[in-house]
Amino acid sequence: MTDLKAFSLTGKTVMVTGANTGIGQGIALSIGRAGGRVVGVGRSSMEETASLMAGQGADFVDVRADLGSTKDAQAMFDAAWDQHGPIDGLVNNAGIIKRVDAVDFTEDDWDAVMDINLKTMFFLAQSMGRKALEENRAARIVNIASMLSFQGGIRVASYTASKSGVLGITRLLANEWAAKGINVNAIAPGYIETNNTEALRNDPDRSASILGRIPAGRWGVPSDIGDAAVFLLAPASNYMHGAVIPVDGGWLAR
Repeated sequence: MTDLKAFSLTGKTVMVTGANTGIGQGIALSIGRAGGRVVGVGRSSMEETASLMAGQGADFVDVRADLGSTKDAQAMFDAAWDQHGPIDGLVNNAGIIKRVDAVDFTEDDWDAVMDINLKTMFFLAQSMGRKALEENRAARIVNIASMLSFQGGIRVASYTASKSGVLGITRLLANEWAAKGINVNAIAPGYIETNNTEALRNDPDRSASILGRIPAGRWGVPSDIGDAAVFLLAPASNYMHGAVIPVDGGWLAR
């Protein structure tokens, strides 16, 4: 018989970056359904997420921060730990994408994406690791990778580079921290119905070609990713370190 406690986050506090919409919102709601409290981080309003969390009887803390600045992000984490912590889990979900042909890609397009998707992701994980190690606490970190951690993609040079880096950093941190009670793993979402994929879904040719390759025959929804995140944050995944779970409708199996 399955021990449901192994999948429970009751009594746990989890920080989720980019919790205002899309995958981040889906992750927050899944954590709430599993009994956890969410510290949602973003630079824009999270009223919708807060309302949805309240509707399912879950606790939600709204924290505003500019994740394009590493210093601001680390200061935010330390303040959140002091005010709302200790924090048991961190989901590095916040990310942006720039779609431009490689020959036209600018340095600004490169830096903006790399700063949020990879640089801030690492330094938030560092902040979490430092606190957990200082206090000899167990901790969970879940990084949101991508299909483009494995593939090249087109017209998204900095996004592909950043998400390849996310996978590498996930493995590095697991190597350093697994024996110290900190689980670091990643999820690689496939094509999910979010703001980031709106342009693709609105392009009939691209949308049809994408759907034609997905064995499940549909775009994913944010809760598909959220429920996988709950697994990686919960005791059920105690012996998982440095793993990446594709949640892609079978995309990589093709």
